[in-house]
Amino acid sequence: MLKATRKANAQWLGSGKEGKGTLTTASGVLDKTKYSANSRFGDEKGTNPEELLGAAHAGCFSMKLAFVFQEAGFTPESIDTEAKVIFEDGIKEIVLTTRVKAPGVDKAKFTEMANNAKENCPVSKLFKAKITLDAALV
Repeated sequence: MLKATRKANAQWLGSGKEGKGTLTTASGVLDKTKYSANSRFGDEKGTNPEELLGAAHAGCFSMKLAFVFQEAGFTPESIDTEAKVIFEDGIKEIVLTTRVKAPGVDKAKFTEMANNAKENCPVSKLFKAKITLDAALV
């Protein structure tokens, strides 16, 4: 059984619309990284929860797919995944697009493994939103 505990902190100052915040992770990858309503819904430089959820989902899915490949006796050369988080009065949908280079894997087996990863990725299991997958071998 794999186990881990990770921490992140958020600080917000001011109102929802005009305020600003920072995000910090224990690893230091994020260190007082700025976020605001305008970086979330506008074009201000900074991150936002949906972008971070997308990064987490793309990373988790890619790693899960690599483990699924390994369990099936394959090793992919590369897995490139984008997660597009669609926010419309809440997170309504996440579109995962993955392109995988894996010589020797047929399309049917690949589709089975990609769907397995989508359904069993721990981050996928967190969302109530619709998750769609566009997976292809390259």
